[in-house]
Amino acid sequence: MTLKVGRRVALAADTPLTDSAEAAGVVVGFLSLAAGTVGTVEQVAGQQDESHDVREYERLTSLLDAFGRDMPTASRKQLEEKIASLEPAWTAFQERAPRVSVRVRFDNGLILDGAHGDLFVPA
Repeated sequence: MTLKVGRRVALAADTPLTDSAEAAGVVVGFLSLAAGTVGTVEQVAGQQDESHDVREYERLTSLLDAFGRDMPTASRKQLEEKIASLEPAWTAFQERAPRVSVRVRFDNGLILDGAHGDLFVPA
């Protein structure tokens, strides 16, 4: 997923913000954001432009993941072959890709800055 300013996103997994807090040797809690917490991207840093082959690889793998089990065998095989042909472009993109970090303002008012872009899914 390409992150852009103004895009609505949700946390893909529970995200701890602090370590456990202790008082008198007893753990009293920790701060975490729940998976599915929704917010808006305010800033993106370190993003590089994706080529057509990279966008196509992402689109086709998403299609295969979502509908592959229901596809006719020949269609699924053709899709898998197309994905395999695009894999070198995807691998090269992954190797040169800088770490994408974002600043997200959640609907509850909390701001998470410098978070890795992989923590988020489209909302």
